[in-house]
Amino acid sequence: MDFAFAAEDEAFRGEAREWLAGHADGTQDRRTWERTLGKSGWIGIGWPEGGYGNRTATLTQQVVWAEEYARSGAPARSGHIGEKLLAPTLLAHGTDEQKARFLPPVAAGEELWCQGYSEPGAGSDLAGVRTKAAPGGDGTYRISGQKIWTSLAHEADWCFVLARTDPDSTRHHGLTFLLVPMDQPGRIEVRPIRQMTGTSEFNEVFFDGAQARADHVVGGEGNGWRVAMSLLGFERGVSTLAQQIGFAQELTQVVRAAVQTDAVADPVVRALLVRQWAELRVMRWNALRTLGGSGDAGASSAAKLLWAGWHQRLGELSMLVRGERATVGPGEWSASSPYELDALQQLFLFSRADTIYGGSDQVQRTIIAERVLGLPREPKGVV
Repeated sequence: MDFAFAAEDEAFRGEAREWLAGHADGTQDRRTWERTLGKSGWIGIGWPEGGYGNRTATLTQQVVWAEEYARSGAPARSGHIGEKLLAPTLLAHGTDEQKARFLPPVAAGEELWCQGYSEPGAGSDLAGVRTKAAPGGDGTYRISGQKIWTSLAHEADWCFVLARTDPDSTRHHGLTFLLVPMDQPGRIEVRPIRQMTGTSEFNEVFFDGAQARADHVVGGEGNGWRVAMSLLGFERGVSTLAQQIGFAQELTQVVRAAVQTDAVADPVVRALLVRQWAELRVMRWNALRTLGGSGDAGASSAAKLLWAGWHQRLGELSMLVRGERATVGPGEWSASSPYELDALQQLFLFSRADTIYGGSDQVQRTIIAERVLGLPREPKGVV
């Protein structure tokens, strides 16, 4: 099984590959890179035509672009949250004024976004949101509360925030989806969270009376849960195939390490490497099979379970093939620079979170059990 690319798709591939080869030199900082992508119309190619400054592409061409981008070694995107999550949500639920205001700067790479969902007491169980947004009487809402694990909040210009606007509401009710500017000194504080990899792309975000305009509510007050769930549905699709290109590159690194250390002489190691290769192929076929479909909750949850477990096992295998050398850093370690990790060490450490973020394995299994298999709902604890 493979995906059928037409002649025009292959022509598009050639254009994408040539452009990336001429521009992705690795010397630009991430914000400059977003603007470079935007100037050539490469941001938002999956959006419909609407005069937002983006070029449009068919579904197969979106797959081509995602794959070529992953293969090119271009910088990691800092604008993907605005492009892949906010923009489709605005296209589905936003007003014409909201689309006109927010989509062109995303397409140009000029405004970066972060996602204000998870909280210390509402991670996988998002319905437990406690951050509050109260009308300010002047056409604004005043937001108070804390968000956590907020990717790239330290770089973002805006944040879409799920907050409780009905103080007497519980669970899924009384929530509202607000667009909040991050440049509010004294009202918004961002604290980076240093991970065991030494990086700090996740953050805590504290709102202390932060303001959001009433006309920047998406989907209407009290409809936040519906909008939020719609947004989560956009996290799958074409990007899954690009993710798998990255996985294949990591698997190649692990195989090379196994050859260099002679770990491939062990039949158990060889069997594990073959299993990783075979499972990755199955994930690709499944992604292609479901591409462009309705993407029901069960399919999305099953895909998350598959790739998260696969990636964790790859991280464990990357340490196994290197033996005791996996525990040693590549350079001199010191108090000022304690995190000199190579690519495979970072793979192992970072992949430990794969089965937690984006909805834990336990939550994904519950979704499949209740929404697909029709099993009795899991009892909720008393809050």
